[in-house]
Amino acid sequence: MRNEMHVAFDVETTGLNYSTGHRIIEIGAVLISNGSILGQFSSLINPNKKISRNAQKIHKIKEEMLMDQPRPEEVYPKFEDFIKYSTLVAHNAPFDMAFLRQEFHLLHLDLNHPYVCTLDLSRRRFPHLANHKLSTVHRHLFGNQQNNFQAHRALDDARMVAAIWLAMEG
Repeated sequence: MRNEMHVAFDVETTGLNYSTGHRIIEIGAVLISNGSILGQFSSLINPNKKISRNAQKIHKIKEEMLMDQPRPEEVYPKFEDFIKYSTLVAHNAPFDMAFLRQEFHLLHLDLNHPYVCTLDLSRRRFPHLANHKLSTVHRHLFGNQQNNFQAHRALDDARMVAAIWLAMEG
């Protein structure tokens, strides 16, 4: 696995369900190869959609923060280039992948990348943990080193996913 390219990524959204019109408003990603981080990608995205109160409480992203941010059609072609030939890695990957697939579909882009879910890996590897939240798994592996991370912001969550992936599989 060390010679493959992986991209650990995370998204923040306007709500929990892409099928009811919720959209991605932030994407963060870290490129991993040979056990090293080679680059990162991060963008707020203005999908011109309301952000649910519950989502705002989680990620603290307000609609005003998105006003002057790039539109999806500006961000996703660049992200597509960033993830080229990579296996994607996410914590609760089915959620992130569903949103990302929908965004790519809306722009007629293909997303056929294989993916790995660190949530599933952690449940198998650490069944004794009280829960398998991203912060819990990171704390289990690294102690309290996550104090430099801002939880529920895409790039910092992607960095945590990358660290977990490298510790478990990289």
